[in-house]
Amino acid sequence: MTDDRVNGRANVQKQVLDNGLIVLTEAMAAVRSVSMGIWLRTGSRQESEEENGITHFLEHMVFKGTENRTAEEIARSADSIGGHLDAFTAKECTSFSIKVLDEHVERGFDVLADLVKNPLLKPEHIAKESKVVQEEIKMVEDTPDDLVHETFTQNYWRGHALGRPILGTRQTVRSFERPQLQRYFHCHYTPRNIIVTAAGHLEHDRIVGLVDQAFGGEPPGTPALKDAAPATHPIIRFRHKKNLEQAHLCLGTPAYAYADEKRFACYILNTVIGGGMSSHLFQNIREQRGLAYAVFSGLSSFRDAGYTTVYAGTANQNVPEVIKLIIEELHLMKTNLLSKEELQHAKDFLKGSTLLGLESTMSRMSNLARQEMYFGRYVTMDEIARRVDAVTAEDVRTVAQELFDPLRIGLTVLGPGDGFKITRTHLQC
Repeated sequence: MTDDRVNGRANVQKQVLDNGLIVLTEAMAAVRSVSMGIWLRTGSRQESEEENGITHFLEHMVFKGTENRTAEEIARSADSIGGHLDAFTAKECTSFSIKVLDEHVERGFDVLADLVKNPLLKPEHIAKESKVVQEEIKMVEDTPDDLVHETFTQNYWRGHALGRPILGTRQTVRSFERPQLQRYFHCHYTPRNIIVTAAGHLEHDRIVGLVDQAFGGEPPGTPALKDAAPATHPIIRFRHKKNLEQAHLCLGTPAYAYADEKRFACYILNTVIGGGMSSHLFQNIREQRGLAYAVFSGLSSFRDAGYTTVYAGTANQNVPEVIKLIIEELHLMKTNLLSKEELQHAKDFLKGSTLLGLESTMSRMSNLARQEMYFGRYVTMDEIARRVDAVTAEDVRTVAQELFDPLRIGLTVLGPGDGFKITRTHLQC
């Protein structure tokens, strides 16, 4: 078992159990809560096409009962101590978390560890939860702004696990049975694939003791397999969906991996284009022209790939004009340098939103896990601020020139009809 203080900071500590499980804690003396998370380096990316959705399905199933608790007892165990129990599945990880008062740390972690170690996976529960997840899939299909992003990703990274939906499809979800779930569980829910993080009013050694008691005797298992990065397929796709009042469009380009050195310039670029109410697209498309209520850009980064997207919801007849305005904005970012004032404004916005997003114990706990997964070390806020401040206007323009290649721009439009034609020539920036 190894132990070290991270970057010389006494309030952030890391320990690795003999079986490879990693424990990270951040002490926050000014709060009374403790947030704890069990993170698996397994997400929908680790699934085969036939397994698509199994990681998310398994995340649901652990709440249906364990060797020690029924589903009702799991819920009551958290509620009885005023705790908040939660979980989610992402493309590259799965997270189970609980937030409790410091006096209930042992009871809270016992519930969390029980979920991850001892799910029953009863056939009758599987059949019932299959219906629930299929309804969840239908909910996404009935939410056009979610659906257009999902459709864009499936097209842009076609044939790769990162391009497939986290929820899976109704066909794959219907096919899941107990032996398949058990195999996936025993393959992925192993110590070498687990990071335990905690933040709040805590003692590091106390947390490590709880983790060691729960997982120290478990065999290491094998770490998650790493596949190749996805290839881009920048197609133009129109998808008809009746009963919509708006057309929803998603235009995207490649971006950098999570730990790429150019990520800070990319953050600035995204902030300026569509990251807030003062962004270029919001001011131009919504405030000045009244063409959309929602218009924004986003950045999605993974271990070895990423993409940036621009979303807008607009009247069907306005789709060509909105696309034209977005392309013009991409062109301006490739050719013009940001002014000193605008660059500083974007930096202040980025640093402020990052700091504000780390004020709770839950966000600090999550931050520890993501930094370990993608950087293998703790990155201080001071370092992040320095890296943001070091970005120049030329850095931002260089990133725009690299990413906004017309031949790699993909477009998905989801709407009630067509009446317009968008070709590759309309995406020249």
